[in-house]
Amino acid sequence: MAHIDYFFSVFSPWTYLAGDRLERIAEKHGASITYKPLDLMALFDRTGGTRPAARHPNRLLYRTQELTRWSGHLGMEMNLKPTGYPPNPAPASYAVIAAQAAGGGDLGGLVRSILRAVWVEDRNIAEDEVIRAALEGNGFDGALVTSGLFTGAVAYEKNLEEAVERGVFGSPFYIVRESDERFWGQDRLEFLDRHLGRL
Repeated sequence: MAHIDYFFSVFSPWTYLAGDRLERIAEKHGASITYKPLDLMALFDRTGGTRPAARHPNRLLYRTQELTRWSGHLGMEMNLKPTGYPPNPAPASYAVIAAQAAGGGDLGGLVRSILRAVWVEDRNIAEDEVIRAALEGNGFDGALVTSGLFTGAVAYEKNLEEAVERGVFGSPFYIVRESDERFWGQDRLEFLDRHLGRL
C-alpha cells in the first residue's frame, strides 16, 4: 500500500484549494496519508523562497488572478483578503498534529475546516475557540487545543526540518514514500493520482 507524506501550511490558499481531492485520491488507490503541517514562512526562508509580503507587485497581482481563476474553476468560495492575514499558524498546526496522534476523527476534514475558517469564514485560526470548533466538528476532543500543545510544538519543528531534508519548498507538497516522487501544488494532484495508479 502506498503512503503519502503531506506537507502543508494551515493558511496556504493553495492548500485550501486542494479541497478533499488528496483524500479521495488516496482512498481510490488504497493509500495512507501522514499529515505534516509546517511553518511555511520559515520553509521559504530555508529553501530560497520569498515571503509574500516581500514579493514584487507583479507577482502579487498574478497570484491574485490565479487564485480567482482556480477558485472559480473549482467552484470554491474564497475571500481573497482575509482579515489579519497571515495568521499565526502554530496553534492550529499543533492541534492537527495532536488530533492525528489521538485518532478517532476526520483528520482531512479538520484540516479543511481550519483552511475554510481563513479563506471563507474570515476567522482567526490562532484563537482557541476557532480551533476547538474545528476539532469538535470533525470528531475530535476539543481539549486537544491545550492538551496537545507540547507534542504539537515538538512535531511542528521536526516537520520543518524533515521538509527541508526531503526537498519540500512550498505548500501543499506531497511525497510518495515508496518512490520518493514529489508533487508540489494542488494543480499537481492529477499527476499524483496517475503515479499512484502505476505503483
